[in-house]
Amino acid sequence: MTRSEFVALLTSRLDGMTKDKVGKAVDGVFSHIAAGLAAGNRAELRGIGSFGTRQHTAHQGRNPRTGQSVDVEAKRVPFFRAGKELRERVNRPKQ
Repeated sequence: MTRSEFVALLTSRLDGMTKDKVGKAVDGVFSHIAAGLAAGNRAELRGIGSFGTRQHTAHQGRNPRTGQSVDVEAKRVPFFRAGKELRERVNRPKQ
């Protein structure tokens, strides 16, 4: 599902809300999650899961085209861990 599809779905379910207002709300939620992750915090959405960051150390990588060694700098990368309710819902047999 794309962002625009998500906004359209929420707009159809929320009476009296315009697509523009729902889009701004969705953007606000996503930007707050991203800002929190950038600050080193984690974000938890109950029933869905949590967003966090993991530290990757510097290491020697390899360019797959040329085979040449390259230095890869240390970095933090975002990750998502699905919550128990979401995992159970995804794995529930379809009826």
